[in-house]
Amino acid sequence: MIRKHSVVLSGHATSFCLEDEFWQALKDIAQQKGLAVRQLLMQIDNTHTGNLSSAIRVYVLKELKK
Repeated sequence: MIRKHSVVLSGHATSFCLEDEFWQALKDIAQQKGLAVRQLLMQIDNTHTGNLSSAIRVYVLKELKK
């Protein structure tokens, strides 16, 4: 199932849609790195261009391939 998530990153409100599997993987990665999910999202947000949802999926994929 795809769910919409709303967060405030670097002082601006934004939202993104992710499949439950990507959301869980993102939470797991954040925990492994000792970060809050919002902190990890801020890192992704600061380095991506284009769509945040896609950037999160690509980030998760790259992390899982390591």
